[in-house]
Amino acid sequence: MTTLADLIPTRDGESSWDTPLGWQPTGTQPDPGELFDIFATWAGERGLPLYPHQEESLLEIVADANVILGTPTGSGKSLVATAALFTGLATGRRSYYTAPIKALVSEKFFDLVEIFGASAVGMITGDSAVNAAAPIICCTAEILAGVALRGGADADAGVVVMDEFHYYGDPQRGWAWQVPLLELPRAQFVLMSATLGEVKFFADDLTRRTGRSTAVITDVPRPVPLHFSYTLVPLTETLQDLLETQRAPVYIVHFTQAAALERAQALSSIAVATRAERDEIAEVIGEFRFSPGFGRTLSRLVRHGIGVHHAGMLPKYRRLVEKLAQSGLLKVICGTDTLGVGINVPIRTVLMTALSKYDGRRTRLLSAREFHQIAGRAGRAGFDVAGDVVVLAPEHVIENERAVAKAGNDPAKKRKVLRRKPPEGFVGWSETAFDKLVAADPEPLTSHFRVSHAMVLGVVSRPGDAFASMRRLIEGSHEPRARQLRHALRAIAIGKALIGAGIVERLPEPDATGRRYRLTMDLQLDFALDQPLSPLALAALDILDQQADTYALDAISLIEATLEGPRPVLSAQRFKARGEAVAAMKAEGIEYDDRMALLEEVDYPKPLADLIEVAYEAYRKGAPWVAEYQPEPKSVIRDMYERAMTFSEYVAFYGLTRSEGVVLRYFADAYRALRRTVPTAARTEELTDITSWLGELVRGVDSSLLDEWEALAHPDVDELILPGHRAEVRPPLAARGISANERGFTVMVRNALFRRVELLARDDYATLGELHGSQGWRADSWESAMHGYWAEYDALGIGAAARAAGLVLVDRMPEKWHVRQIFDDPAGDHDWGLSVEIDLAASDEEGEPVLTILDLGPATG
Repeated sequence: MTTLADLIPTRDGESSWDTPLGWQPTGTQPDPGELFDIFATWAGERGLPLYPHQEESLLEIVADANVILGTPTGSGKSLVATAALFTGLATGRRSYYTAPIKALVSEKFFDLVEIFGASAVGMITGDSAVNAAAPIICCTAEILAGVALRGGADADAGVVVMDEFHYYGDPQRGWAWQVPLLELPRAQFVLMSATLGEVKFFADDLTRRTGRSTAVITDVPRPVPLHFSYTLVPLTETLQDLLETQRAPVYIVHFTQAAALERAQALSSIAVATRAERDEIAEVIGEFRFSPGFGRTLSRLVRHGIGVHHAGMLPKYRRLVEKLAQSGLLKVICGTDTLGVGINVPIRTVLMTALSKYDGRRTRLLSAREFHQIAGRAGRAGFDVAGDVVVLAPEHVIENERAVAKAGNDPAKKRKVLRRKPPEGFVGWSETAFDKLVAADPEPLTSHFRVSHAMVLGVVSRPGDAFASMRRLIEGSHEPRARQLRHALRAIAIGKALIGAGIVERLPEPDATGRRYRLTMDLQLDFALDQPLSPLALAALDILDQQADTYALDAISLIEATLEGPRPVLSAQRFKARGEAVAAMKAEGIEYDDRMALLEEVDYPKPLADLIEVAYEAYRKGAPWVAEYQPEPKSVIRDMYERAMTFSEYVAFYGLTRSEGVVLRYFADAYRALRRTVPTAARTEELTDITSWLGELVRGVDSSLLDEWEALAHPDVDELILPGHRAEVRPPLAARGISANERGFTVMVRNALFRRVELLARDDYATLGELHGSQGWRADSWESAMHGYWAEYDALGIGAAARAAGLVLVDRMPEKWHVRQIFDDPAGDHDWGLSVEIDLAASDEEGEPVLTILDLGPATG
C-alpha cells in the first residue's frame, strides 16, 4: 500500500531516504510549493479537502515557519500535525509528536504508522520504545523534554508538534511543555490546542529563540457551530426534549465517576432506544464478555441505549461504549469531564450537570478553559450542522423555581413556599456565571517551570559548560525574576548533592567542549520518568533471602513500593482495617475516645516498610535525585495473591466496582515492572510463577492492557526465563487464551482451589454454595461432605504449607485438566482433598479458571 512517505519527491531516480543510514536525505531538498501540492492532493484524495486555515498552516509549515494553531475542536488540527510531520520527513529532519497521556501517544502512533508506514514511525512513552531510531517519534511531553535537556541546541529534533499545548499551564507537568521551547532553538514548532487563549507571548518568544517567523492562526470559524443554553428544566425532562428533537447523542457531564454511574442507572427507566435499536445493539455486542460486578451493570445499560464512560472503567468497556457510540447506537452517555482530552466518542449535545467541581483541594467554579474544553466536544464534523451545549441550573434552584411557579400569582402561597437550601459547602452558579463563561476566552497560560535532579542530570550529560547551560535555561525560562532566583538556588543545591554523592564529578580542567562537570554513570533515555525508584527495588532485592518461604512475595512487595497508588484500593484497605480494629476494640471493652486515638494508627498493610525505609535512606545517599520520589510500601498484588482471589472477587471484596479500571492498570504496571526490573538471577520458580499468574490475570480481564505492550516490546518470546531454562515461545497474542501460558494458568488454578480451601476452613458454606450451586453443590452439600473431615480432624490448614505446590496434583489433558487439592490436615495424613475438572475452552472464554467439582473427601483406590 502506498504511504504518504512514498510520495516524497525523489531526484534523479534516487530515493529521498536511505533507510540503512537512519533516514538520511539524499539529493536536492524538495521545493516548498511541491510539498504543499503533494500533501493537499493526498488529503483531498482521502476525502479531507483542506479548510482555509489548514491551507494557511500548511503554507507556513512548508515555508519553515513556526505555527501556533488555536482552532476549535473538530477543525482538523490532526491533519495540520500530519502535514508538519510530512514536511519534516521530506526535508530530512527528525520530527517529534507529543501528547499529554500515553494512551493518546499510542493511538497517534498507530494512526501515523498507517499514514507513513511502519519503518517511518517510532514511539517512546516510558513503558515501551518502538523503532526509536525512526524519523517520526510519538512520545509524551516529558520524553521530548528529556531529549531537549540532554541534547540542548544540538538535539536531533527538527520539527516538534505539541498537541494539547494548553497543558503548558498544568502546575505539575507544565515544565515539560516549556523545556523544548527553551532548549530547541533549531526546531520548527507547531503548537496546537482548542483552548490556548492569548498567545502573543509565545509567538514573540518562539520567533526570538528560533529565528523563524511564527504564524498565529486563531479566530477560525468552528466547522460545526455551537448553540449554548441554560435551563431550569430538570435533567430528565431536558434529556427527553433533546432526544425528541433529534439532538442525540447526548453526553451528560458529571464531575465524579459515582455520579455518572448513578445517573445512567436512574435514566435506564426511560425509553431511550427503540426495540429495533436495542436489537441492533445486542447484535453489535455479540459475544462480548462482561465480567461480574460493573460489567453486568454496563451490559444492562448499553442494551437500553445508555453508555457510561470514565477513567475508572476497564479499557475494553470504554472501547465498547465508543464503538457503540460511533455506530450511532448510544443516544445517551453518562461520563466525567475527562471527555475533554482525546475521548473518541461522537457527540451532538453536551449536557453539563454543573459548573463547579472539586479539584482535589477545594470546590470551585470551572475556568473558562475547562468549560470550553468540555463544550468543544459537541457537534460532529461531517454529521451535524450544529452542536448544542446545555447547562443545568443547580438542582435546588430548579426545585425552588418549580415550587414558586406552582404557587402561581398568589402572594400568600408564594410566601409559604419552603425553599430548598443548597448542600453544605456547595459552590453554586447562575445564568450570569454561565453567560460569562460562554463569552470568556481561555485564561492566559502561565509558566510552571521547575528544577529537578533529572533536569540537572540531563544538562550535565551533554557537552559544554553545564553551569552556564543551567543558568541560561533558568534565566531564559518564562518565570518571573524572583522565581528564577529560587530555581537557581535549587539547581546549585542539587548540583552540590550530586557531586557529594559521586554522581557528578568536576574535571581538573575543561575539556574540548568546555565541559567542567561530567556524569560518572550513563543515563537511559527515560531516566527518572518511568518508575524512578526501580533501581531502589533492584538494590533491595539483594537484601532478601532467596531461600526464605516468603521471598517471592517479599520481592513483589519491593516492586509494589516503587509504584504509585492505586488510591481506591488503599482507601478500601484502610477502611476495612479500621472497621475490623473497631470491632476488636469494642470486644475488648476499650472506651470510645481511646478507640478513636488508637484508630489513627491503623492503616492499610505495608509489608517490609522498615526494610524499604532503610534501603531507601542508604540508596538516597548515592542517588540524591530520588529525594523527589518516596517509596510507597503497600500490599495489593500480594494481598490478592494471599487471599487467593480472582480479579472480580477482589474488586467485590473491597467494593471497587467503579474503579476496576484503575485497579487493573495498577496490576498491569506491576506486571511490567516485575518483567523489567527483576533480573534473571533473582527470579525463583515461585516468583516466576506469580509473575506469570499476574500477567494472565490481567490478560484474562482485559487483554488490551498487556497485549499491545508485549506485542511491541516482546513480540515472540516470554522473557520470564529462569537460569538454565529455555525461552517459552508463545502463540500470537491475539489468538491465545489464558490457558496457553501453562505456568501462569497453573497458578490461577492453584489459587482458585486454595480459595475454596480457605472457605472450607472458615465453614463458609454459603459462599461455596453461591460459587457452585448450579452444579448441585449447594451450601448443605458442602457442609455434609465435610462432616467426615471434621470428625477426624479439628483444623484445616491455610498457611504457607497448605499452599505448597506439592499438595496440588494436576493431570493435564488437551481440553480439560483434572486437579486434586490435597488438604493440609493437622496429622499430616494428606488423605483428604478436593477434586475438580478445569474446562480450558471455558476458562479462556471467561478469563479465569472454570471449575466443576468432582469430589470432596478422602482419596480412594
